[in-house]
Amino acid sequence: MLKQFFIRCAISMALAGSVFTALPAMAQNLFAPAVQVNERVITHYERDQRVRMIQLFRSPGVPEVEAMKALINERLQLEEAQRAGISVTTDEVAEGMGEFASRANLSGEEFTKALNQAGVDTESYRDFVAAGLAWRKVIRERFAGRVNLSESDIDKAVKRQSTSPVNVRVLLSEIILPANTPAAAAAAERRASEISRISTLPAFASAARNYSASPSRGASGRIDWMPIGNLPPAIAAQVLSLPVGGVTQPIPVPNAIALFQVRAIEESATATAATTEVDYAAFYIAGGRSAAALAEAARVRAQIDTCEDLYGVAKGLPAQQLERVTAPLSQVPGDVALELAKLDENEVSTGLTRADGQTLVFLMLCNRGHAANEEAPVDREAVRTRLLNERLSSMATALMAELRANATIVYPLKAANYDGTRPDSTDLR
Repeated sequence: MLKQFFIRCAISMALAGSVFTALPAMAQNLFAPAVQVNERVITHYERDQRVRMIQLFRSPGVPEVEAMKALINERLQLEEAQRAGISVTTDEVAEGMGEFASRANLSGEEFTKALNQAGVDTESYRDFVAAGLAWRKVIRERFAGRVNLSESDIDKAVKRQSTSPVNVRVLLSEIILPANTPAAAAAAERRASEISRISTLPAFASAARNYSASPSRGASGRIDWMPIGNLPPAIAAQVLSLPVGGVTQPIPVPNAIALFQVRAIEESATATAATTEVDYAAFYIAGGRSAAALAEAARVRAQIDTCEDLYGVAKGLPAQQLERVTAPLSQVPGDVALELAKLDENEVSTGLTRADGQTLVFLMLCNRGHAANEEAPVDREAVRTRLLNERLSSMATALMAELRANATIVYPLKAANYDGTRPDSTDLR
């Protein structure tokens, strides 16, 4: 794919003739090697394109350094794929591009067009997706047969995630990453992947202060104790499988990605049944998180004690301004379900917005419905898949570290970083 791209570039330069010679020296060297990784080359053009993508996605770190790290990784991944006789088809890449775009609720064509308008060529984006797909194939082929999960392993995981000990409560911290535009969604995906690897409380707290869009960012993402049964079952299962300091996998919610870190898990004095149904009210206030809207929310809160009181507040207003919902927890929008998990009956949250941040959601929990005292069915195949993915991810990280340690990374004599200095290879490992 890269070869075809460079052939097209070479033809274009040849046709340009004397016009090309008039370009500045930097433009002339655009397709010269910036770094050589074993037998593969990374050009200045590829580096510039990846820097632009990283800036668009608002990823953490220095864009120039992060771009080169990622490109070096991808060269090593492609080299490993070639060594294993693994390739990806045009259809697979197209499907991968579509799946990536769908995370931003866009078609593949819409997402690519948005990148093009921001200066990222389709070929650069396609190569990024293709490298990721090839690497996944490498990991599956190399390690899938080596991961032996016994029925005992499944039993232990099921026991950890079981909601039957309903007297368990958890102390969590949260990070909510905004993902309401294509660029924000892509940035959130990358940042969430990094945050999910955090293993210390201070590091997660720092990330919450820097990146979270939740009001809890002012408290370093910390939220109060809650019964494990308040959480949606899939999230509760993740939380119960984690040690203190562990972070959940990224959890997609409307226009955002959520992550939670376990600060403590303990048995509470009283048992609380798992929530199966919620009754809640949402009162919509214009102005988003503006001072005026938050002041209006405070005024409303001072006037009410229960959800029933909201009908008096909404009297004479458009019917759609107050919404009352009773639904199974599994059918409640993810962001709403997570906010409700933090609330006791008749408590209020103003942590959510709608209409691209222009409308504040005054969310009130009216009542919880609880399950009967019976064991919920367990999807053992889902548990097996989760354990398999966790172990494959750990093996992939170890393999990547090995490939980087054994790689020969060579910088041309004239290679320079964006600040005009020669990059240090130790910075890119």
